[in-house]
Amino acid sequence: MKLSSKTIKRLKSKYGNWALVTGATSGIGREIALKFGEAGFNLVITGRRELALNEISTQLFELYRVEVLPVKGDLSKHQDVEKLIEGTRHLNIGIAVLNAGYGTSGKFTSADLEQEMNMLDLNCRALLQLSHHFANKMKTQGQKGAIVMMSSIVAFQGVPNAAHYAATKAYVQSLGEALAIELKPIGIDVLTAAPGPVKSGFADRANMNMDLTLKPEAVGVPIIEAIGRRNTLLPGSLTKFLVYNLRMTPRWAKVLIMGKVMSGFTKHQAA
Repeated sequence: MKLSSKTIKRLKSKYGNWALVTGATSGIGREIALKFGEAGFNLVITGRRELALNEISTQLFELYRVEVLPVKGDLSKHQDVEKLIEGTRHLNIGIAVLNAGYGTSGKFTSADLEQEMNMLDLNCRALLQLSHHFANKMKTQGQKGAIVMMSSIVAFQGVPNAAHYAATKAYVQSLGEALAIELKPIGIDVLTAAPGPVKSGFADRANMNMDLTLKPEAVGVPIIEAIGRRNTLLPGSLTKFLVYNLRMTPRWAKVLIMGKVMSGFTKHQAA
């Protein structure tokens, strides 16, 4: 799937030639970075794994001849968020895709609290700090800008067996929905993308066995095309099917249904 020339022209004329993608070494983040590179955007990309970060940096430059600034770091750590902020102050980043995040699963009482706090720091605190920084940077520079936040279909109700992960995505969804209205008058568009299960390293890190997953290629282009046009996006036909079929279901019932789905993803943990 490729970006249309019309979309590329619209994005560049409105937001400029620089984009940031956090968590760009795998999954959705990697796909979005590649599509931006193919479209001729210069990129700032982040990731925890130096080898993977260098590989995609080289790939972006060799394939598309765009400028690439790789910033290695773990954004669950405050000092690495500050490092990213300081390292990009000289750039007019018009699109900030805040994609970095991960999930956990299993019984809440059996959870590793340190890991859960780390996930909270990455999924919520880092997102808050970066969105606040780039919104103010765009406002001060008087430029049009866009911020993309990565939510999930688990954000719309509680999810037993992934209670805290779903709660972090509910935070993302709520923040994004509000900022889309609040920042629009000053020329900053906010898109919250809420995909379903995606085939990437996410499932392994979350200790889930997921079926019917989307490929990153199925959601990368729709997310980019929705920038400046939508406030919330459900990318991929599977995502739309899952969400729309639960639309008229009472919230308490959604919680039970999603709990059953998640128990299927995590049943191997009991063994």
